[in-house]
Amino acid sequence: MTRKELYRHHIILQVKERRLTQVKAAEILKITDRQVRNLLKSFEIEGEAGLVSKKRGKRSNRALDPELELRILALIREKYDDFGPTLIHEKLREKHEITVSVETVRKLMIKNGLHASRKRKGAVHRERMRRENFGELIQIDASIHDWFEGRGEKCALIVFIDDATSKITALHFHESESLNAYFLALGSHLKRYGRPLGIYSDRHAIFGGAKRIKKAQLTRAFEELEVESILANSPQAKGRVERANRTLQDRLVKEMRLRWISSIEEGNAFLKDYVEIHN
Repeated sequence: MTRKELYRHHIILQVKERRLTQVKAAEILKITDRQVRNLLKSFEIEGEAGLVSKKRGKRSNRALDPELELRILALIREKYDDFGPTLIHEKLREKHEITVSVETVRKLMIKNGLHASRKRKGAVHRERMRRENFGELIQIDASIHDWFEGRGEKCALIVFIDDATSKITALHFHESESLNAYFLALGSHLKRYGRPLGIYSDRHAIFGGAKRIKKAQLTRAFEELEVESILANSPQAKGRVERANRTLQDRLVKEMRLRWISSIEEGNAFLKDYVEIHN
């Protein structure tokens, strides 16, 4: 018997010996009078065994079917060995018609040594307040990464996200972080969403650098569009786009791997669909 069941046994004995009323026993055990009567009846028929949970040693009704569990584990090891639980949960539903919760996938992976919980390291930085409305401020950045995992050249992904909603408004692959790359991404954003009130970027020379001694071409373009250009003082200040970059380096890379996308041209063609999936 567990400690809880031993205590229950102690209280039920007192009721049986008329040292406690059923109402008082229910109050102590935090159950109903009816449950106390049922426990008394079970105790009279089965003795102490009547107070032990009937579910002990039995498989839970909500437990995952063993065959389904093996199938999920096989799929993870074969196709999704470096995917996180959330992305695996999505792929199981989309590609294999397996509907289980994210938490079920996570617990299954931890149980089989396929996943470990992540703990944040380092200082926690206070977030800048979000703008109130979509389009007020767009955070932009470039992420240099091996996007095609060796199937193609390492390149830059230009990322535009809305500050208020964290919605991606434009993505564009380019050979490098260049003026042309930003202009192409900006054009994509303008055609779909119109002119933002402000653009928030780092202090890369493309945006005029730290001192802005010479006005950058991109800055002049923002001025012509009457878009305010704001330079961040630290990477943490533009944390939303930095987090988006990390998410993209995880999820976008894997989505392209599944589709065997291996070039900038193929990647840009896929990005139109991916932005909808991501958002």
